[in-house]
Amino acid sequence: MEKLLEVKGLKTHFFTSGGVVKAVDGISYDVAPGETVAVVGESGCGKSVGAMSILRLIPDPPGKNMGGEILFQGRDLLELSDAEMRDIRGRDIGMIFQEPMTSLNPVLSIGRQLTETVEHHLKVSRKQAMERAIELLGLVGISEPERRLKQYPHHLSGGMRQRVMIAMSLACEPKLIIADEPTTALDVTIQAQILELMKNLTRELGVAMIIITHNLGVVARYADRVNVMYAGRIVESGTAEEIYHNPKHPYTLALLRSVPRMDQPRGAKLEPVDGQPPDLTKLDGGCAFRPRCRFATESCAQAQPVLEEVAPAHISACFEKDRVGLTAGVTA
Repeated sequence: MEKLLEVKGLKTHFFTSGGVVKAVDGISYDVAPGETVAVVGESGCGKSVGAMSILRLIPDPPGKNMGGEILFQGRDLLELSDAEMRDIRGRDIGMIFQEPMTSLNPVLSIGRQLTETVEHHLKVSRKQAMERAIELLGLVGISEPERRLKQYPHHLSGGMRQRVMIAMSLACEPKLIIADEPTTALDVTIQAQILELMKNLTRELGVAMIIITHNLGVVARYADRVNVMYAGRIVESGTAEEIYHNPKHPYTLALLRSVPRMDQPRGAKLEPVDGQPPDLTKLDGGCAFRPRCRFATESCAQAQPVLEEVAPAHISACFEKDRVGLTAGVTA
């Protein structure tokens, strides 16, 4: 399969007074043209840092790339100059940031924030950029787009601000969109609308997408493949169907059990993930999930498990993957 983006052994560390935080510690995955790939995990697992590393938006200091490759259409983004990266951001790779109220500029109108990107990357006139902005707002389902162009972010609801962010990410017809927790601040009804909108747009326009989220339930309907991250590493990866029906890592299983399900008896309690995420400055040589894992054995403390194939296009990093699979089969 042709690959639009290949992340190979990416490492992004933060050098702080409390020690070195290995926020991203050797992750590898790829995205094909038109494909939707999810990166899932709790807060602090490194998923957003990994996404920001692709666009080289990590502040240095304290953050620093410590190795790996990020190949976009065959070019290593880590080797490009700052000027070359500015041309790629927005033009070839769009970004939907986590909180639109803080990502949108409060003193610039919606119209100006949309047209600025179009004028810069597509080299068109102000009039043409305005026409494109109106077209984009209509594309993402905002009514009266001409009037909205004159408004400011605080005039819009949370759902409408998120639609503006999606319009901005699509402005220059990119090949890849990175959506960082695109529905976190929205109520469940608007979440569904935004996710449906994004899925339909990527399908119609042929744009590939990386969805970053903490909620496995969110990506069940929308992702083609899923990468589960924990403590800066990918611990399981596979098709969405495989991950949901045949999880092979205890962390993935715990995340699935913490999501409400329609097929569960009425009044059934959700099972929260036990414990707390680890301190990334104090990881030892064993499995990082070990203190929270009901399947942990002595071998889990001796070495860090590596990703191994458990089924076609399905890999997991767990010494007890077979036991996890048996338990998942009973409770699925």
